[in-house]
Amino acid sequence: MRTNIGIFWVIFVFFLLAAIGYTIWALFYYGYPEWVGSVALLLSAVLAAFVAFYLGLVNRSLGGQRLPEDIESADIDDGDPEQGHFSPWSWWPMVLAGALALTFLGLAVGTWMSFIGVPLVIIALVGWVYEYYRGHFAR
Repeated sequence: MRTNIGIFWVIFVFFLLAAIGYTIWALFYYGYPEWVGSVALLLSAVLAAFVAFYLGLVNRSLGGQRLPEDIESADIDDGDPEQGHFSPWSWWPMVLAGALALTFLGLAVGTWMSFIGVPLVIIALVGWVYEYYRGHFAR
């Protein structure tokens, strides 16, 4: 993980220097800064710094231990923990996808469709979040 942190700090420095160079070059060439490129490069640097900072916090919270991806003698199974819980019988993700499609179609075609889609999105979200609190699989 320390390698990833270092890479993102290098990316931060690169984009910061690119933003400074781009802004100075635009000042000399046009006489005023070109805001779109300067802000985009600066925000790219900020994003890389955020990711590097977050990975640093995660590394510190793990006690600085090496991950299986960092050990050359590690097997594939060493880095294969359980990633979460998956409900293969759940229909709620498809209901949510359809409701979101209807909502965004309403933004493109007619806003009246969005007024139908937003309540369906809310119902689908509530149904998906609370599917283990009711019915046969209630805890």
